[in-house]
Amino acid sequence: MPLFKKRTVGKPGEWYYCLEHRKVEEGPDCPGKDRFGPYASRTEAEHAMETARERNLQWENDPKWHDAPTGERSDD
Repeated sequence: MPLFKKRTVGKPGEWYYCLEHRKVEEGPDCPGKDRFGPYASRTEAEHAMETARERNLQWENDPKWHDAPTGERSDD
């Protein structure tokens, strides 16, 4: 008997953005590796890529996450 059951149908009200199909889905229709979410609303899921871009930009500009000061980084 498996410890974890694969959920084939999503819960109503769970919204995801599928990276493979580039569309919003209610419930997890696609594998976890291909989606962002869950989101509380369809609108939030529609803006998933924008939210990811904003978070990436914040992370890239956060000095706590850089090992070397700007300009001294080596890409060897």
